[in-house]
Amino acid sequence: MLKAIFEYIEKVLGIPPELQIQIYTSLVIILLLWITRTVIIQIVWRQTEDPQSRYRWQKGSVYFTVLFGILLVGRVWFAGIQSLATYLGLLSAGIAIALKDFVTSMAGWMFLIWRRPFTVGDRIQIGGYMGDVIDLRLFKFTLLEIGNWVDADQSTGRIMHIPNSLVITETIANFSKGFQYIWNEIPVLVTFESNWKKAKQILEGIASRHAEALSAPAQRRLKEASKKFMIFYSTLTPAVYTSVKDSGVLLTVRYLIEPRRRRASIQAIWEDILDSFAESKDIDFAYPTQRFYDNVSEGKEKARANRSD
Repeated sequence: MLKAIFEYIEKVLGIPPELQIQIYTSLVIILLLWITRTVIIQIVWRQTEDPQSRYRWQKGSVYFTVLFGILLVGRVWFAGIQSLATYLGLLSAGIAIALKDFVTSMAGWMFLIWRRPFTVGDRIQIGGYMGDVIDLRLFKFTLLEIGNWVDADQSTGRIMHIPNSLVITETIANFSKGFQYIWNEIPVLVTFESNWKKAKQILEGIASRHAEALSAPAQRRLKEASKKFMIFYSTLTPAVYTSVKDSGVLLTVRYLIEPRRRRASIQAIWEDILDSFAESKDIDFAYPTQRFYDNVSEGKEKARANRSD
């Protein structure tokens, strides 16, 4: 029966029986692998509702199925090449010559799987791109963009597909790995005539109220991160630093915050600053102005210039 079918196909299509067997075997392998993956995914879907677990199983099963399928189908079509290493060598050499960019992206994907500089859910910056990682694929990874024309690292709504080759050639900054906190600074400029010491005390109190609760968790995260990275901070508590600018005294609030809460924290702190300064009669915000200064009448007594008659 099968012999008759083979002979009929050979007569109609000109495909010899040996080639037909290879085609049928390849199709059966692909079908069995697809069914196996589908069953595994269905079992995982019933066992867990965690999005990250489902995503990892879905992606991992695709990579395993494709790789295993290439090996099995390759052995069918290259049965004369008994050495698997020889087969893989010929395959990789041909791909490297014909698909240089794709090979580089695959190398980047292998680096992502092996070293894991970032995973799905991390907030990263790579080259000139910044966003939340929402997908990892063989040739590209996907970011939900943040920043750009939107202030304070919030989402723009755009989805960016970036070649994996960039993880090899560009610098990667991960906001979510290691320490998991960032230092944020809010500059507050008050006039020279303001009671800047009082303003500094007010800012220190506001910063402590908003950021003190993060100090203990940050300290634990720092200890964990220091096991892997050379990270050291002498203090993690909020601070206010003093400097002088052309228009007044600059008081810079520096505090720890989780990356995704940066904009909300800036808003809350500024609202408290505005309310507190509004109640203080001896504190004013500074801004670029033009004034005429008479050193003879306004300068300090021993630093005044002499009036020439």
